[in-house]
Amino acid sequence: RVQLVESGGGSVQAGGSLLLSCTVSGVSLSGYHMAWFRQVPGKEREGVAVVDDYGSSVYAASVKGRFTSSKDYGKNALMLQMDSLNSEDTAMYYCGAAWRPLKPLETSEYIYWGQGTEVTVSS
Repeated sequence: RVQLVESGGGSVQAGGSLLLSCTVSGVSLSGYHMAWFRQVPGKEREGVAVVDDYGSSVYAASVKGRFTSSKDYGKNALMLQMDSLNSEDTAMYYCGAAWRPLKPLETSEYIYWGQGTEVTVSS
């Protein structure tokens, strides 16, 4: 059984940092594209960062230069370091796993999902 479990969310002031983790069981990280998405009430889930099966990362324009995502193969976990946070980063953050997606930042490509971890940034 495949499970993705996010952790590390919380409340932080604008300009602060958080480190999110997505612990994966049931599959190996090396065979999948792993991604972070976020969603606020009333809006669609949007792609934030993707790490492909070679370990290369792609970021949404809104977070590029502030967020860094990587795979920790020792822990079989996907990480998201978030720096210089602002109020627009407030959302529920989800991790997902996909098998060689054609459009890596689109939710429809992802077959496994975690339950999410909440991030609140206050100004």
